[in-house]
Amino acid sequence: MNLHRRGRAALVLALVAVVAMAFRVSWNALRDIANAVGADDTAATLYPFVVDGLMALALVATLVLTGKARDFALRVLGAYTLASLVLNYVHGLVPKLHNTELNWTRLADWDPTNWALVLLATSLPVGSIYFGSDLVAKVLHHRPDPIPGPDANAEKTTETLRNRSTADLPVSTPAPAPVAPRMMPDPVTVDFLKSTQLAKPIPTAAPAPVAAIEHRPVAAESTRPRRATGRVPEAARSARPRRTKDQLIDEARAATADWSDGQITAEGIRRAVRTSPVNARMLRDALLTERAANTV
Repeated sequence: MNLHRRGRAALVLALVAVVAMAFRVSWNALRDIANAVGADDTAATLYPFVVDGLMALALVATLVLTGKARDFALRVLGAYTLASLVLNYVHGLVPKLHNTELNWTRLADWDPTNWALVLLATSLPVGSIYFGSDLVAKVLHHRPDPIPGPDANAEKTTETLRNRSTADLPVSTPAPAPVAPRMMPDPVTVDFLKSTQLAKPIPTAAPAPVAAIEHRPVAAESTRPRRATGRVPEAARSARPRRTKDQLIDEARAATADWSDGQITAEGIRRAVRTSPVNARMLRDALLTERAANTV
């Protein structure tokens, strides 16, 4: 374990040393670029920290953040790395930038290229303020995902095993019937080639009488659904006297004696007299005709 920690510490120290040396090499080029775009001596000295410093901050953020925030930090790291590479490349192409007494000069002979390089060099400090603040805010508000403890995993595993071992029987298994112990006789010494009668006979249990199983015929159950048998034949129907037309009119007249003309309907007569809809309409017409004749 100690060797593993020492190896990791040595690797980190070596990485810091390499980054420090690379920053020193890049610092010279970025300082000259800052002087070329009009920065004073103090601003030119701090300019490399603005560019390469944000690269270091973005690298730390990629190690802490996750998901979309980590992708954003990687994009910032890639963009500033590319910008630093372009400015170092321009510093190597333009010998005039190596003059320490130079305060302002062109970065390229062609105007569009010079404008693009000046825009890149002057926008990096502003981008450092914006992207650096955003990365710091994301790191401070980052909440790592909780790691489940060993107790929760053990409890879940125990519950799973208990559920798997539970029997799926609707009724519990009956307890085994107790068996009465059988008494054995005491051992008796017997001489060789000499028959000896046992002193104690072995008791044998008398067989219990078993009742004979009576076979009864049982109707087979059919799994098919029972079909409708249709109309009940006339012979199977109960005898019910049929009322004549005069009897129906008398019953309807008595049932609707206190009804008004508006209340006399076929449905009301059918319910009151308990007859068919055809007879109810016939009775309605007859009663309304009688009432109309009596009124005239």
